[in-house]
Amino acid sequence: MIETVHSPIQQNTRTIETVVSAESILINHMIMPTGEGLPEHYTNAHVNMVVLRGTMNLRLGDQVSVDYQAGQIIEIPNNTKMNVNNFSDGTLEFYVVKTPNPNWPGKGEKKNG
Repeated sequence: MIETVHSPIQQNTRTIETVVSAESILINHMIMPTGEGLPEHYTNAHVNMVVLRGTMNLRLGDQVSVDYQAGQIIEIPNNTKMNVNNFSDGTLEFYVVKTPNPNWPGKGEKKNG
C-alpha cells in the first residue's frame, strides 16, 4: 500500500489524540463533552481547526469569543493567544492541523515518547 490509514477514536468522552505526526504536519483529534475546554495558551504553529460536530466557543487574542459550528474551518496564525471551550449542550469534536509540526525533532520542542 502506498497510503497510510489513520483511524481516530470514535466516542463521546474527552479525547485528545495525535492522529498524524510528520515533519510537515501535525494533526490532533479532540472530543470535548459539554463544559470541557482547553487551558488558555498560545499557538505554536500555523493552525487550522476543523469543527466536525457540535459548537466550538473560541476566543482569540483579546477578541470577543465566537461560536463556530460543524463544517467550519478556522485558520489561526502562529503565536496567537487562544481559548477553546464547549459551552453547548452537545459533544464538540474537531481536528487541529498544525503546519509545520512544531514538535518534530529538531524543530522547537522535542516529540514526547
